[in-house]
Amino acid sequence: MTTPIPATRFADPAPAEHLERAADALTAHGFTVEILDDVAAARARVKDLLPEGAAVFTGASETLRLSGIEADINSSGRYDAVRPRVLAMDRGSEQDEMRRLTSTPDVIVGSVHAVTETGSLVIASGSGSQLPGYAGGAARAIWIVGAQKVVPDLPTALRRVEEHCLPLETARTQAVHGWPSSVNRLLVLNAEVRPGRGTVLLLREAIGF
Repeated sequence: MTTPIPATRFADPAPAEHLERAADALTAHGFTVEILDDVAAARARVKDLLPEGAAVFTGASETLRLSGIEADINSSGRYDAVRPRVLAMDRGSEQDEMRRLTSTPDVIVGSVHAVTETGSLVIASGSGSQLPGYAGGAARAIWIVGAQKVVPDLPTALRRVEEHCLPLETARTQAVHGWPSSVNRLLVLNAEVRPGRGTVLLLREAIGF
């Protein structure tokens, strides 16, 4: 039986041994995993991993925004940044092209809502726009993950989504858009079958939701 974890604990960085367990399990499931000290290290590593000129889509993520990685990708001019292109398109007449661009970029960069010590990644979404790329549409995927997102197992990961992430995201969307968020789609990645496709940069510090 899983020991209940208070919701407030979902904001605390996991101890080093928990990060190591998660990294080992993810590696065993086909993901490439690097444990990094902090956001600065992740920011530098993402730059190393992204080929200049690649079509890169940034999934909606507070981790990317707060770390500066979102701006590095979408504003630097080093890449064919997909998100700015999509935001400039007409949602009525160009919806199909928007869907293709976001679903099959060269690289998708984002975060997750939970990583389990049993080796799964859990991503919740309202619109689902980032999920096709995460699931396999993108040639490569890179996830930057704060240490507070490491949890023992899948049931705890789902609790983290509902009890911790959703209220925080609702507060954000209410302030920015005037409406609450919702978990309309949920993606669980239990393994990566294409060697080298999925990279998890697991930080020792907390960032994002």
